[in-house]
Amino acid sequence: DDFPEARKPAWKLTVDFGPELGRRSSSAQVTNYTREELEGRLVVAVVNFPPRQIGPVMSEVLVLGAPDESGQVILLRPSSDVPLGGRIF
Repeated sequence: DDFPEARKPAWKLTVDFGPELGRRSSSAQVTNYTREELEGRLVVAVVNFPPRQIGPVMSEVLVLGAPDESGQVILLRPSSDVPLGGRIF
């Protein structure tokens, strides 16, 4: 979803971790992605951090990314399809 309350441009995200963990909310400064590019996209995320209030959004998950040469955040994602909620190690 749009996140107009954010100090820096960002999206409100709902990430589906499958039946064991369910859906978790977050916000992310990944405005180089369109809504359509984000919907249904597999991402790498951390769920065992404590929730953090980011403006009106309670962030329950940290979606991981790395900056490209121009500083735009590129989301990390599995190179193959994996089950939702799979552990990272």
